[in-house]
Amino acid sequence: MKSKTFDIDIICKFYESFPNRVDAAKKNLNRPLTLSEKILYAHLSEGETLKDFERATDYVNFSPDRVAMQDATAQMALLQLMNSGRTSVAVPSTVHCDHLIQAYKSAKEDLHTAEITNREVYDFLSAVSNKYGIGFWKPGAGIIHQVVLENYAFPGGMMIGTDSHTPNAGGLGMIAIGVGGADAVDVMAGMPWELKMPKLIGVKLTGKLSGWASPKDVILKLAGILTVKGGTNSIIEYFGDGTASLSATGKATICNMGAEVGATTSIFPYDAAMARYLLHTERKAISKAANQIKDDLRADEDVEKNPEKYFDKVIEINLSELEPYVNGPFTPDAAHPLSQFAKAVKENGYPQAMEVGLIGSCTNSSYEDLSRAVSIVKDAKDKNIKVKAQFIINPGSELVRYTAERDGILPIFEEAGATVMANACGPCIGQWKRENDNPDRPNSIVTSFNRNFAKRNDGNPNTHAFVTSPEIVAALSIAGDLCFNPMTDTLINEKGEKVKLKEPEGYEMPPNGYEMKESGYQEPMADGSQIEIKIAPDSQRLQELKPFPAWDGRDVIEQPLLIKVKGKCTTDHISMAGPWLRFRGHLDNISDNMLIGAVNAFNDKTNNVLDFETGEYSAVPALARKFKAQGSGSVVVAEENYGEGSSREHAAMEPRHLNVKAIIVKSFARIHETNLKKQGMLALTFIDKSDYDKIEEEDKISILGLTDFEPGKNLTVTLTHKDGSKESFEVAHTYNETQIEWFKTGSALNYMKR
Repeated sequence: MKSKTFDIDIICKFYESFPNRVDAAKKNLNRPLTLSEKILYAHLSEGETLKDFERATDYVNFSPDRVAMQDATAQMALLQLMNSGRTSVAVPSTVHCDHLIQAYKSAKEDLHTAEITNREVYDFLSAVSNKYGIGFWKPGAGIIHQVVLENYAFPGGMMIGTDSHTPNAGGLGMIAIGVGGADAVDVMAGMPWELKMPKLIGVKLTGKLSGWASPKDVILKLAGILTVKGGTNSIIEYFGDGTASLSATGKATICNMGAEVGATTSIFPYDAAMARYLLHTERKAISKAANQIKDDLRADEDVEKNPEKYFDKVIEINLSELEPYVNGPFTPDAAHPLSQFAKAVKENGYPQAMEVGLIGSCTNSSYEDLSRAVSIVKDAKDKNIKVKAQFIINPGSELVRYTAERDGILPIFEEAGATVMANACGPCIGQWKRENDNPDRPNSIVTSFNRNFAKRNDGNPNTHAFVTSPEIVAALSIAGDLCFNPMTDTLINEKGEKVKLKEPEGYEMPPNGYEMKESGYQEPMADGSQIEIKIAPDSQRLQELKPFPAWDGRDVIEQPLLIKVKGKCTTDHISMAGPWLRFRGHLDNISDNMLIGAVNAFNDKTNNVLDFETGEYSAVPALARKFKAQGSGSVVVAEENYGEGSSREHAAMEPRHLNVKAIIVKSFARIHETNLKKQGMLALTFIDKSDYDKIEEEDKISILGLTDFEPGKNLTVTLTHKDGSKESFEVAHTYNETQIEWFKTGSALNYMKR
């Protein structure tokens, strides 16, 4: 299948020291440890004091084992790496080309188109990877998280990745955390990586899945319990007898979508299922080494017996009682048990006709997922039922795609009318050229993806996107009806007979093993020092980064309000994906999408803000550029969980580039708050959330106390209203001393170079 096990010497050396590191942490803390704590404490950066860090309070320096980057975020990360002064990366790192391939016609045609339209970017990523010793996975090789699971993830390890669904690797017992590119640069440059010590949410799984239920339903149910911000600054650690009944790829699905509840990461204990997956993906040496320390790769016994003593919150889910879920629309935490979904569709007036079913993405594109979904399609064919909805399949990797084609899975999908797209993210991230006869018509699609924010998949605000398992996607695609429940309902076949679909069946792993002809992996040159990276000055795709200016040493005085955002504001609202992905390596060009999806609280419109000088309304980026050209800055105000969603640091770099001085919100999503800090931005929160209501459309905003900026010390906001009246209130921040230095020097990268 492939010629080598990546990083085996590094991993085995790590395993030799892991038990001693765990023992040292136990003795120091004088208590049993959760699995998360074992891995975190085993990865403390050199020089970091071993102590019982206070969760959600103490910032801690870690030394991750590796870095992974997808092609959209890698561009900005590598542009920053080029400014770091390094000649090669300090830890194993990889780039995966999965985001820039648009799904339109078919895998072959779309991949060919992507290789032409994105050639400049692919050549840049390949050259920089060669120069700095980074592994490069070519377009078509697969989605980053599936490729990482197949090749790099290992139990007990720690990885950061420039994508919010990096926690997918928790399916192999790894602490894997989504970050912005600046964080990745720190680790690739050999610097300690800083993280606020996470809280711990324990999820006890009992029983065993059966029937139509799948691993996806565990996280869909949990999303309904925790909501999109309930896991913020927390690791979700699964334990209990039920964990052993789930496959490694099923565990990965659950960990992957933990990002939708804001969790720092999610993790499962090492077990036989993980060992089987390692063996099937030709990593016998890692499985053997992990088996020798398997007790250290799970929580201590007393943690499992008395979880309430060790976790900040404990939730129990009985897999035997779990039914399928369908979540949405417009948010991944609107959780509907399948038995109640038809009622919700009718009560809320969701379009009942199910128009497109999409299976794949980094969340659900394993061999097991495809084999279980295809069993339903095959059963429908055998019972003379045709698939009514449009059907799209995105395999997760070339390893899965080739094996599924060899085993007859993909041909069955295609015979049923499905289109098999490239091994890439595609519609999951808005890279979908959807042909729609009437975009203004409300419509429903069902996916096995992870996110379903408005306009996320096809750019259409009228599309109601629902998230569920591949099995339920297949069943609903066959029926073409959101109100169909395959557990209880029948369908009318072509002979006029009432028939019921069989429960899904599948394989944990391919019975004849995995196989592929070409992995798409490019090993970096042994010495890339002579490689010269050239970026054309007139390029519209790539732009050399210039350091952001250092703080001028003064308070922020009477800067105009740029936008007061109303309601949900994800990174998709701040910096859209889809067609904007082509500008991910060009900061000035992509800044033209800054906050264009955010809703203006004063008129309920998007990309429509008041220019107080002219009295006319303007696009958000255009007004920010006008202020910047005049030598002024601006301020953004928003509500809860600002920056929810993707790890994309462009959502932080664009405001910085357009001279936004501060983002003041009711609360931040973890990754985005860190990204803002890394770029030298002020990320502030209302102490009294009702102060948000005091912001008026033509306010000038001052931020006082920066000349005495200290950890734990509030700053003061003064509003100067249109009539000249003023009012003030305090705002909080979470900056530590190092992060304040990032602000003062202009960015974390500036600080590192200094």
